[in-house]
Amino acid sequence: MAPSSVTSRFHESVTRHALCSYLSEFISTFFYVFLVVGSGMSSRKLMPDASLNPTSLVVVAIASAFALSSVLYIAWDISGGHVNPAVTFAMAVGGHVSVPTALFYWVAQLIASVMACLVLRVIVVGMHVPTYTIAEEMTGFGASVLEGFLTFVLVYTVYAARDPRRGPMSSTGILLVGFVAGAGVLAAGPFSGGSMNPACAFGSATIAGSFRNQAVYWVGPLIGATIAGLLYDNVLFRSLPSGLSEGIGV
Repeated sequence: MAPSSVTSRFHESVTRHALCSYLSEFISTFFYVFLVVGSGMSSRKLMPDASLNPTSLVVVAIASAFALSSVLYIAWDISGGHVNPAVTFAMAVGGHVSVPTALFYWVAQLIASVMACLVLRVIVVGMHVPTYTIAEEMTGFGASVLEGFLTFVLVYTVYAARDPRRGPMSSTGILLVGFVAGAGVLAAGPFSGGSMNPACAFGSATIAGSFRNQAVYWVGPLIGATIAGLLYDNVLFRSLPSGLSEGIGV
C-alpha cells in the first residue's frame, strides 16, 4: 500500500464523523458490559449459590439479549454498532473498515469495558466483579473452539442483519442479533461463560486482576468472527461492488 494511501486512511479515521463513531462505540460498549456484568452480580446477590442455579444462567442470557439489542439500536446509524472487538476485527479483515479505524474502535471498546466494570466494582461494595471462566470439564482449546463457534454464529447473524440487499435495517434484525447472543449464553454459560466478546472478558478480568485463560476469549472469537465474515461476503452472499461499508461502521 502506498504511503499516500496509508496517510489518507489515517486522516479518514480522525474526522469529526469518525470521532463520533468512536464515542458511540464507547457509550454502547459501556452500557452493554455494565448491564451484562451487572446482571451476573445481581444473580449472585439474590442467589449466593448462583453457579449451581440454572436461574442465574437464564438471567444473564436475557440481560445479554436485551442489552445487545438496545445498544445496537442506539449505535447502528452512528458507528455501525460493533460493540465487540471480534466484530470489528472481521469487518477490518473483510475491508469494511480501515485498519486505523478498527484500532480506534478497539481502544474505545476496551476502555469502555474496563470503566463499566470499574464503576460496578466501586458502587457495589463488598462484591467482586465476576470473570469468565472455563469449567473443569473443558480444556482451554475446547473452550476456545466453543467461544469461536458461538461468535461465528453471532457475527454471521450480524452480517445478515446488516446486508442492504435484504432491505432497510429493521428492529427485527436488531432483536435477532440480541437473541443469538442470549442463546449463546444459554448454550455455553456453564462451560466457557458464553462471552463471545473479547472486550467484555477483558474488562472484567482487568478489574478482577485475573487474566487466567484470557486467550480463550480472544483467539476463538476473533477466528470465528473472521471466518463468518469471509464466508458471508465471499461464498454465500458475494458483496456488492461497494461492499457493505455503507451500512457498517465508518
